[in-house]
Amino acid sequence: MSPKIKIEEHELVALLKAHDQRGIRILYDNYSAALFGVISRIITEQETAEDVLQETFIKIWNNIGNYDASKGRLFTWLLNLARNLAIDKTRSKDFKSSGKVRSIEDFVHNIDRTSNTSLAVDHIGLNKVLDELIPEHRVLIDLLYFGGYTQAEAAKTLDIPLGTVKTRVKIAMTQLREILGVKI
Repeated sequence: MSPKIKIEEHELVALLKAHDQRGIRILYDNYSAALFGVISRIITEQETAEDVLQETFIKIWNNIGNYDASKGRLFTWLLNLARNLAIDKTRSKDFKSSGKVRSIEDFVHNIDRTSNTSLAVDHIGLNKVLDELIPEHRVLIDLLYFGGYTQAEAAKTLDIPLGTVKTRVKIAMTQLREILGVKI
């Protein structure tokens, strides 16, 4: 991977919309680690997750014309594409038949066996609650609380400042408390 090139978002989008190969290289160098992190949270098998990452960049290249800056940041659009492709992959017949899909209950019980925790996320409806968060906050909660990342690791993975991670997590936790009606 090349060193990250600092470029304004609108300039990057312009390069991509012009189908300039420099744009896709810059996009890959700057965002592939964060997108791979999101994909690998959904698809734990490395090779398949890498395939989905490649599919994500192909879809970005082919569909950049659909990106509308007035509806959100490029990063949010990229995360949603990657997440949706990963979810679609887990729902595909070939993926299911390969035996690589594990239900959330299996995942939870595996965590319980290895660390003596009782994290039954689906049983308490936490996924629905987390879906109410904006994508930038949801990704951080997933990395920190379900992925075991430290705030510094999440900042490095998502290529955002540590202070931004801390602020977003604080906002996300406040929103979750409000959603769940928790008083502190």
